[in-house]
Amino acid sequence: MLKGPIPPHIDPRKLADRAITLEGEWPLAQFSRLCEQLVSDAGSVHARFEFGRDEQRLIVMRGNLEVEVQMVCQRCLEPALLPVHSEFIYAVLKEGGSADGLPKGYDALELGEEPLDLLELVEDELLLALPIVPAHDPEECQHPAGFAAAPEPSVEEVPRSNPFDVLAQLKRDPNV
Repeated sequence: MLKGPIPPHIDPRKLADRAITLEGEWPLAQFSRLCEQLVSDAGSVHARFEFGRDEQRLIVMRGNLEVEVQMVCQRCLEPALLPVHSEFIYAVLKEGGSADGLPKGYDALELGEEPLDLLELVEDELLLALPIVPAHDPEECQHPAGFAAAPEPSVEEVPRSNPFDVLAQLKRDPNV
């Protein structure tokens, strides 16, 4: 296993032949498309990649990504610190290769002669792993300033009649 800086461009075929594992961290600010969705670019992405071959002799890249991001909570509109986790398994195929025979759970990664841009792949995986509606836990949320909760109905308030009660009576009347 190689710890330390992970190269931004790799050749998964060569790494799989040697059964290499890469582990390291990248600053969150390095991922510009991801940072557009965030409140802050502080923090780092912890990444682990395992390269090898499976039972079918396919070149396989297993990845695990961990990061804590700050997004705007859609309940209280305040920054929320949210954990993001992504796990993936890619089968590396030649460019134009067929993904029909891949085992369940594998994603196809078509690769030509040029090296794989690992930073772009990680950013894509993190974007897919972001919560659709970021929010604190309900107990942690504070209402935004100027927000007033709906008032409780007072005891003195007279209940209004339902305008559809007349229709319900007509429906029950057999002479109509």
